[in-house]
Amino acid sequence: METTQYTIDASGMTLGRVASLAAKTLMGKTEARYTPNIASPVKVNILNAGKLITTDRKSLGKKYTSYSGYPGGLKTEALGKLQVRKGHAEPLRRAIERMLPRNTLRVGRMKNLKITV
Repeated sequence: METTQYTIDASGMTLGRVASLAAKTLMGKTEARYTPNIASPVKVNILNAGKLITTDRKSLGKKYTSYSGYPGGLKTEALGKLQVRKGHAEPLRRAIERMLPRNTLRVGRMKNLKITV
Protein backbone atom coordinates (compact mmCIF):
# COMPACT_ATOMS: atom_id res chain seq x y z
CA MET A 1 0.00 0.00 0.00
CA GLU A 2 1.30 3.41 -0.94
CA THR A 3 1.30 6.29 1.51
CA THR A 4 -1.28 8.99 0.91
CA GLN A 5 -0.33 12.59 1.72
CA TYR A 6 -2.96 15.07 2.89
CA THR A 7 -2.40 18.79 3.37
CA ILE A 8 -4.71 20.94 5.51
CA ASP A 9 -4.45 24.73 5.41
CA ALA A 10 -5.44 25.91 8.88
CA SER A 11 -5.53 29.64 8.14
CA GLY A 12 -8.94 31.10 8.93
CA MET A 13 -10.25 27.89 10.54
CA THR A 14 -10.98 27.18 14.19
CA LEU A 15 -8.98 24.77 16.34
CA GLY A 16 -11.69 22.11 16.61
CA ARG A 17 -12.50 22.06 12.89
CA VAL A 18 -8.88 21.47 11.92
CA ALA A 19 -8.35 18.91 14.68
CA SER A 20 -11.43 16.85 13.80
CA LEU A 21 -10.54 16.86 10.10
CA ALA A 22 -6.96 15.79 10.84
CA ALA A 23 -8.03 13.08 13.32
CA LYS A 24 -10.54 11.64 10.88
CA THR A 25 -7.92 11.59 8.13
CA LEU A 26 -5.23 10.02 10.35
CA MET A 27 -7.61 7.22 11.30
CA GLY A 28 -8.14 6.54 7.60
CA LYS A 29 -11.86 7.24 7.56
CA THR A 30 -11.52 9.27 4.36
CA GLU A 31 -10.15 6.22 2.53
CA ALA A 32 -12.29 3.58 0.87
CA ARG A 33 -10.24 0.79 2.44
CA TYR A 34 -10.80 1.88 6.08
CA THR A 35 -10.36 -0.87 8.65
CA PRO A 36 -10.49 0.11 12.35
CA ASN A 37 -7.84 -2.38 13.53
CA ILE A 38 -5.24 -1.65 10.82
CA ALA A 39 -3.13 1.50 10.71
CA SER A 40 -3.79 3.23 7.40
CA PRO A 41 -0.79 4.59 5.47
CA VAL A 42 -1.83 8.24 5.67
CA LYS A 43 0.35 11.26 6.42
CA VAL A 44 -1.20 14.62 7.32
CA ASN A 45 0.57 17.97 6.99
CA ILE A 46 -1.07 20.99 8.61
CA LEU A 47 0.08 24.37 7.34
CA ASN A 48 -0.33 27.83 8.93
CA ALA A 49 -1.09 26.65 12.47
CA GLY A 50 -0.26 30.12 13.71
CA LYS A 51 -3.16 31.58 11.73
CA LEU A 52 -5.85 29.58 13.55
CA ILE A 53 -8.81 31.61 14.75
CA THR A 54 -9.00 31.72 18.56
CA THR A 55 -11.22 34.18 20.36
CA ASP A 56 -10.14 35.96 23.53
CA ARG A 57 -12.80 34.10 25.48
CA LYS A 58 -11.43 30.76 24.29
CA SER A 59 -7.79 31.66 24.93
CA LEU A 60 -8.57 32.68 28.51
CA GLY A 61 -11.34 30.16 29.28
CA LYS A 62 -9.99 26.92 27.79
CA LYS A 63 -7.98 25.15 30.49
CA TYR A 64 -5.53 22.28 30.18
CA THR A 65 -5.06 20.27 33.37
CA SER A 66 -2.42 17.80 34.46
CA TYR A 67 -2.10 15.93 37.72
CA SER A 68 1.20 14.63 39.09
CA GLY A 69 -0.42 12.14 41.47
CA TYR A 70 0.80 13.90 44.57
CA PRO A 71 -1.37 15.96 46.94
CA GLY A 72 -1.59 19.49 45.60
CA GLY A 73 -0.16 18.41 42.26
CA LEU A 74 -3.04 19.61 40.07
CA LYS A 75 -1.81 22.14 37.51
CA THR A 76 -4.00 24.14 35.14
CA GLU A 77 -2.93 26.29 32.22
CA ALA A 78 -4.97 28.46 29.87
CA LEU A 79 -4.84 28.07 26.08
CA GLY A 80 -3.19 31.46 25.63
CA LYS A 81 -0.37 30.66 28.06
CA LEU A 82 0.18 27.27 26.43
CA GLN A 83 0.54 28.93 23.02
CA VAL A 84 3.09 31.37 24.44
CA ARG A 85 5.04 28.64 26.24
CA LYS A 86 5.05 25.85 23.65
CA GLY A 87 3.98 27.52 20.39
CA HIS A 88 0.84 27.57 18.29
CA ALA A 89 1.18 23.94 17.21
CA GLU A 90 0.91 22.42 20.70
CA PRO A 91 -2.83 23.00 21.35
CA LEU A 92 -3.59 21.60 17.90
CA ARG A 93 -1.42 18.53 18.53
CA ARG A 94 -3.11 17.92 21.89
CA ALA A 95 -6.59 18.27 20.39
CA ILE A 96 -5.81 15.81 17.60
CA GLU A 97 -4.25 13.31 20.00
CA ARG A 98 -7.29 13.38 22.28
CA MET A 99 -9.64 12.84 19.33
CA LEU A 100 -7.88 9.64 18.29
CA PRO A 101 -8.88 6.32 19.88
CA ARG A 102 -6.87 5.37 22.96
CA ASN A 103 -5.26 2.18 21.67
CA THR A 104 -1.87 0.98 20.45
CA LEU A 105 -2.31 2.57 17.01
CA ARG A 106 -2.43 6.12 18.40
CA VAL A 107 1.35 6.53 18.74
CA GLY A 108 1.93 5.51 15.14
CA ARG A 109 -0.83 7.76 13.89
CA MET A 110 0.59 10.74 15.74
CA LYS A 111 3.98 10.11 14.11
CA ASN A 112 2.29 10.61 10.74
CA LEU A 113 1.23 14.13 11.74
CA LYS A 114 3.33 17.17 10.85
CA ILE A 115 2.34 20.67 11.97
CA THR A 116 4.05 23.78 10.60
CA VAL A 117 3.47 27.22 12.01
